[in-house]
Amino acid sequence: MNVARLVKKAKKGSKEALLQLILAEKDAYYKLALTYMGNTHDAMDAMEEMIVRLYEKIDQLRKEEAFYSWSKTILANSCKDLLRKRKKLVLIDDWHTVNESHTSTSDPYISSDQQMDIKALLLHLNDHQKEAIQLKYLHDLDYKTIADMTNVSIGTVKSRIFRGLKKLRDHYRGDADE
Repeated sequence: MNVARLVKKAKKGSKEALLQLILAEKDAYYKLALTYMGNTHDAMDAMEEMIVRLYEKIDQLRKEEAFYSWSKTILANSCKDLLRKRKKLVLIDDWHTVNESHTSTSDPYISSDQQMDIKALLLHLNDHQKEAIQLKYLHDLDYKTIADMTNVSIGTVKSRIFRGLKKLRDHYRGDADE
């Protein structure tokens, strides 16, 4: 699939080209939305909002090759907007409960014991550190993409990840030094 070619077609009004671009990364979009929203229903709402925004603003994209980082930024902002509108706090406990109710389905993102342990550890971080660490290690995004998505500098992203990981190490080890 040639991303640049499909983006050019989408800019000219081709809904099929935009749909192909979105479907190629649908799992990554879903996983990202689920990270922010905490449940399947809200994640799907955020993805719908992202698709509408992509369709409306595709002509504003300057570099065709940057479509996926641009669209993930729009998705992250859609999630944040929905959370603000609903004044909803995503609690890890709620996330766990929602995932338990889907254990009989074939949802590929069901929490394992290890993921639940990670979620419990993430409770010890502030929201900025948690977001940066999740984007970096759960979604395998680079520092620049995370910086673009969160509207901060690359140095700030690195600092949040460094401090968050240090906090996690300190908590995991307890007070004992090696």
